Amino acid sequence: MGVQHRLDEAIREFYTGTFDEDARTGSSVDGRVEVERTRRLVRRVLAPGSRVLDVGGATGVHSRWLADDGHEVTLLDPVPAQVARAAEVDTFSALVGDARDLPSADASFDAVLLLGPLYHLVSAADRATALAEARRVMRPGGALFAQGIGRLTAFTEAVTTRGFPDLGQADLEILRTGVWFSMHGGFPGGHLHSVAQLRQEVTAAGFTDVVVHGLEGPGTGALELVAEDARLVELAVELAERLEEQLVGRPSALDALAERSPHLLAVGRRPP
Repeated sequence: MGVQHRLDEAIREFYTGTFDEDARTGSSVDGRVEVERTRRLVRRVLAPGSRVLDVGGATGVHSRWLADDGHEVTLLDPVPAQVARAAEVDTFSALVGDARDLPSADASFDAVLLLGPLYHLVSAADRATALAEARRVMRPGGALFAQGIGRLTAFTEAVTTRGFPDLGQADLEILRTGVWFSMHGGFPGGHLHSVAQLRQEVTAAGFTDVVVHGLEGPGTGALELVAEDARLVELAVELAERLEEQLVGRPSALDALAERSPHLLAVGRRPP
């Protein structure tokens, strides 16, 4: 049994068990900032009435508001329990499936969201397959939104929880390779991206005009420590957006800003 097969089983167990994606993204400050920033970046690009494929859509965190915005949405997720919860919403289609083998016709969607699959696929080959599938089912000129987890996040967490003296070679390997996964309970992981790597993988899959955003901005470490606060969410989103605006035209500075966010979002286009 290969590593990815065993990781796939750990992913199904994790998301079927006590973990609640709705609670993570809807009741914590950092989760709400992540969702709101994603919503705003997607809305900038989507035309009215778009056909959207939400791959790895979990319980419908994004499919719900996309459908409410008037888009025709299909959610796909490998965890049957999450798909069952998503199907209860009844404003979009919800199917069990794998990002590496999409059950959709060529050029059948205006946009594809990959807001989970890339960081649960260990090998570059599997990630390339998922991106190629997204491109295949997307019409020419369509939009891709592909999320990664920043590898600096895992290293920073190791430092803050264990301290510098207890860091080992495995912690340094995360920074070097991005490979990080667990099959013994907790978040299963898979692969953590740098900004440059996420951009390179999306570009290599044939997408153009690729821009990588840091979703939560530089205040995320503090946001994880505070109770839910709608005003704080609003301010954190504004800070992330205004910093990006101020750094337009300075690509290295924008990359440095994005590296400080736990979640990265690559936005690209399939060429016409």
